[in-house]
Amino acid sequence: MTKGFCKMGIWATGAALGLALGMSSVQAQDTVTLRFEHFLPANSNAHKDVIEPWCEDINEASDGRIECEIYPSMQLGGEPSQLADLVRSGVVDVVWTALGYSPGRFPRSEALELPFMLPAGGETASRIVWDFAQSYAKEDFKDYKVLAVYSDGGGTIHTTDKAVHDLDDMKGLRIRASTRMASKLLQSLNATPVSMPPSQIADTLSKGVIDGALAVWEVVPPTKLDETTFHHTEVSDYEPEGEPQRATTTVTTLAVLMNQQTYNNMPEDLQDIIDEYSGKTLSVRFGKSWDRAIHTVKEDMANDPDQDVILVDDATYEAMVEASQGLIDEWVASDEGGFDHQAVFDGLQEIVDEYTPALVR
Repeated sequence: MTKGFCKMGIWATGAALGLALGMSSVQAQDTVTLRFEHFLPANSNAHKDVIEPWCEDINEASDGRIECEIYPSMQLGGEPSQLADLVRSGVVDVVWTALGYSPGRFPRSEALELPFMLPAGGETASRIVWDFAQSYAKEDFKDYKVLAVYSDGGGTIHTTDKAVHDLDDMKGLRIRASTRMASKLLQSLNATPVSMPPSQIADTLSKGVIDGALAVWEVVPPTKLDETTFHHTEVSDYEPEGEPQRATTTVTTLAVLMNQQTYNNMPEDLQDIIDEYSGKTLSVRFGKSWDRAIHTVKEDMANDPDQDVILVDDATYEAMVEASQGLIDEWVASDEGGFDHQAVFDGLQEIVDEYTPALVR
């Protein structure tokens, strides 16, 4: 009897030990490390002001069970245009990318980048972008867990030697464009678009390969536009004192995308943390960060005697809107991608009107 009880005790102890080991194993697997890659350097606004703090927030909320390994400047390899593919295939877990870097991958979302469609600035436009991405453009993101989609605030024309006051001044200028729609817009405004990743802008400007760049104020410091361009032409005041408000030239729609399987494999409580700190919350967080950066950079440029900040007059604004109207007409009439472009465009307009009813387009 005693021997039997001993055997049972040994078995029970072993079972308990095995259960404990099993629980330890589960707990070990319960910790998730997210490989997060993006295309700008670690000194960029996105990296310092949003991506790192977001990673810190989810780490703290999960008691250290969610960790990030952040790889700026494409440190894991590849080109910015490949980021959407890298995260979809699971090479990385999370990316911050521009939708326009992957032409044709997010066809409905291209409506956001149509000329003079959105207000200038980050926060309000990002609310519009998120609502649109969750409704009329939802099909674009079916292969991803979408953590954020937002506006970069809209493009300003930064040039080296020639100041741009009107459409005539645009003739013959070679201007860097970030997206397909930005390229088409520049063509409609008499300029020659040149596509290249952000990392090449400063070098090509300094060598005279291009004459300027269409870019938001926020990217001026990390791409060294403040050292290579000295005239900055904007069509819409980023901080309007009254109404009505002009629309911005075009935006680059940015997104934080997560591999869907990575998200699915996470414990439910960790999924809840990702959800709590993402979505519209993260999109607006990016938008507010962009507004702060835009204000700071624009103020620095305005106070620098070597820099020339120009706001185009009403006649030039109206001429630019009219010159680019054909791009909107062409996009709406297209059947590219196999969806109803008119319905998507109308849906976006409804959202824009809801948030900015006095926007001049």
